[in-house]
Amino acid sequence: MTTSSDLLALSPVIPVVVVDDAAHAVPLARALLRGGIGVIELTLRTPAALGAIERVAAEVPEIVIGAGTVTTPEHAERAAKAGAAFLVTPGSTDAVLNAAEDTGLPFLPGAATVSEAMRLAERGLTALKFFPAEAAGGVDYLKSIGGPLPGLRFCPTGGITPESAPRYLALPNVGCVGGSWLAPKDALVAGDYARVEALARAAATL
Repeated sequence: MTTSSDLLALSPVIPVVVVDDAAHAVPLARALLRGGIGVIELTLRTPAALGAIERVAAEVPEIVIGAGTVTTPEHAERAAKAGAAFLVTPGSTDAVLNAAEDTGLPFLPGAATVSEAMRLAERGLTALKFFPAEAAGGVDYLKSIGGPLPGLRFCPTGGITPESAPRYLALPNVGCVGGSWLAPKDALVAGDYARVEALARAAATL
């Protein structure tokens, strides 16, 4: 994987995961792999996130590990040092974009409006995160901007379910979706990785 566009082809669903305990990260990654999902986005929303990325990068090299919720330049730098293979931002400030580019890692910058998407395209960024997908207009919104912005492709994330995911994936300007349903918090706390594996197996066929 060398470009941001490649990220959109790794899996129909990128699991978007919040971990409160870094010890959950490795068995979670292995369960996703067993289910046929070879990528994971660990969000930088908890103190455990960077340690979780380090563990997965070191112990489960078969999975492509990314850092999500990158909202500051420091996030980008620390995630890269921890071993993240890609970055995902919920929005796109100049400072965050510059820092993400400085890491040399592929990344999906966040956009929720046509103007934001056009601004990113001006920087040569054509593989984007559409966030928050459902709240920002969902399938109909992405369908409507496909005509005027044919060169852009998206990974919509936010409020997407196993039931709505196929409608997004049917759009020509959608490469994959981000889904939090693959790693339910109660399953991680209970150590129910068989459930994660089953959810991943279903998602891999979307």
